[in-house]
Amino acid sequence: MNEHREGMTRWDQRYSEAGYTYGIEPNDFLVEILGRLPRGRALSLAEGEGRNGVFLAERGFEVTGVDSSAVGLAKARALAAKRGVHLATVQADLAGYTIAPRSWEVIVSIFCHLPPPVRARLYREAVAGLTPGGALVLEAYTPRQLELGTGGPKEPALLVNLAALKAELAGLRFEIAQETEREVREGRLHTGRGAVVQVLALR
Repeated sequence: MNEHREGMTRWDQRYSEAGYTYGIEPNDFLVEILGRLPRGRALSLAEGEGRNGVFLAERGFEVTGVDSSAVGLAKARALAAKRGVHLATVQADLAGYTIAPRSWEVIVSIFCHLPPPVRARLYREAVAGLTPGGALVLEAYTPRQLELGTGGPKEPALLVNLAALKAELAGLRFEIAQETEREVREGRLHTGRGAVVQVLALR
């Protein structure tokens, strides 16, 4: 490994590989609930290489994608440019990222797996960060995903169940709140039957 790669984060190394790690198509759950989202400013957490943010930008949202990986965000901007839309990006570790109150019509968290203390703090800020009537969209792997082994973190603490999310997102009105299994086909690392939790919640 050369000096440059030694200085890269794990996510930078993953995203520096050829192609788009999780593909360029948006998350299925995000597509499914698109029509229920208020239009306006959208914040996409752990945006990675841009597939979800670009999808929203193509549909008229003013999107900011946050991710720790400069490599991923560069690919996200390239994807946005190829599609003829603008995607604002912020390189930041979510452990230190602050969501300003009442700043977003939509906040998206798709397969954003964080240590519980970081997740709890970030989601509290996400609740406060929505404008009145704003929506939070979330899909993540549950602990049962470890049995399926079709993608996602191997550390149990990074996986989350619905009960924990309902507590961390207290103050929102849950329109969809379910644990389910579905086929996840997102690039080469999310492939096969997945155990997920899905949330659509309104401020």
